[in-house]
Amino acid sequence: MIFLTIAILIISVIIHEVAHGWAANALGDPTAKLQGRLSLNPVRHIDPIGSILIPAVLVITQSSFLFGWAKPVPYNPYNLKNQRWGEAIVGSAGVLTNLLLAVIFAVITRAAAGAGMIEFALLAAIVVSVNLSLGIFNLLPIPPLDGYTVLRGLLPYKMSMAFREFEERILQGGIFSLILILFLFSYFLSAPFGALIRTVFKFLVGA
Repeated sequence: MIFLTIAILIISVIIHEVAHGWAANALGDPTAKLQGRLSLNPVRHIDPIGSILIPAVLVITQSSFLFGWAKPVPYNPYNLKNQRWGEAIVGSAGVLTNLLLAVIFAVITRAAAGAGMIEFALLAAIVVSVNLSLGIFNLLPIPPLDGYTVLRGLLPYKMSMAFREFEERILQGGIFSLILILFLFSYFLSAPFGALIRTVFKFLVGA
């Protein structure tokens, strides 16, 4: 079950990242397409730490939330047709995709359980749980999460640029910044976050 959960999480984070690329491409920026990052081929997207190590630790330690990431899909915000809302749209694409997957597989979970297909229902339920965790966690307005990108994209230009500069300073810390964010989150917010995930999960699957 551990390996299955990790596999589902890897697939989900890849779809999450590709969704950003699809949105950017639809809005006029072909950067991800030209770099071959609209493919669902895992080799193009897997980040050893974010796609394998961190998820494995969270699953093995039975964390109240699951999280991971793939290599970020690149895009050039200056190529977007809609300069006012383009970044917010691209930023929200990954979250919305995860939440949509959660809803779709919640329906599948209910149908499979009703048909007596218990093992398949359990598999679909894992997909629901993983995608809820990814979607809701990424809504947090903390750089470099999607919630921060969406917030930045909704702000007036000057304030948005200030937020971008702050994010760039955070990203200069690389993987250490991400690990620090995860540590602070797990220490201060993991309990309420886990409770929220369980509440939404029960609402969707009827458990």
